[in-house]
Amino acid sequence: MLRFAALLLGTGLVLQGCSGPDSKPESTGGDAYQATRYSQSQDAAPLRHIGADDVQDAQPRPDPILAVGNKSPYSVNGVSYRILDDYQAYRERGTASWYGSKFHGHETSNGEIFDLYAPSAAHKTLPIPCYARVTNLANGRSVIVRVNDRGPFHGDRLIDLSYAAAVKLGYMAQGTAEVEVEVLQIAGVDDRRNAPGSHYRYLQLGAFGAESSALRLQSELQAFLQVPVSVTEVDASGKLLYRVRVGPVASADELALVQQQLRDSGYAEGQPLP
Repeated sequence: MLRFAALLLGTGLVLQGCSGPDSKPESTGGDAYQATRYSQSQDAAPLRHIGADDVQDAQPRPDPILAVGNKSPYSVNGVSYRILDDYQAYRERGTASWYGSKFHGHETSNGEIFDLYAPSAAHKTLPIPCYARVTNLANGRSVIVRVNDRGPFHGDRLIDLSYAAAVKLGYMAQGTAEVEVEVLQIAGVDDRRNAPGSHYRYLQLGAFGAESSALRLQSELQAFLQVPVSVTEVDASGKLLYRVRVGPVASADELALVQQQLRDSGYAEGQPLP
């Protein structure tokens, strides 16, 4: 989803949004697609408000950096942007905005699902995904976010944070804040942006506490999909879950086709995974 701006997977089409307090005006851009993509015409804070103590930092992990979401160069409103190759020492100060309920539940630029209650961010040139510490220069508060989206393409703003991250930094009400963004260096990150087959190969459709529920979904999906559907056991903090995944697929185009088949059959399109 393009929160204050998101690049659609594999298309290069970019939508725009903007930020501010509880009700936020839209910047121009996105045209007819923008008008039909989201159920809200303006972004806003959610009905269920949270406090700073409710927001936990994103937990950095060595996620691979794939081609999806990292098209470079790309253009928005006639301006060209290039994704940084050397980003590990990135540190910059500028204006942060935030985005919320309008984009909640929609895809980010790399196909993940935007959760306004999770600490995430959109950035114009950092590779995604990566992790950064964002510090509010006015009050010293900081939050670790997962950068998984593109934007903000509004004025001179540096970064767009999720509603939760803005709450954590204490600027949700005023809409923007001056911040410092510092990329966290994580060992073991596999940068496969330019590697053959650099795309997501699986879709996760759910994780169930009951094996019977997972097997039922597997049977339903396998009835109309031509790619494998598997159920695997995973230990989630001592709780046994049964994970349903579709794949592997051979290409990004095949992944998009499978997602379309899922949507057409009334299912969620799944969480893309490497």
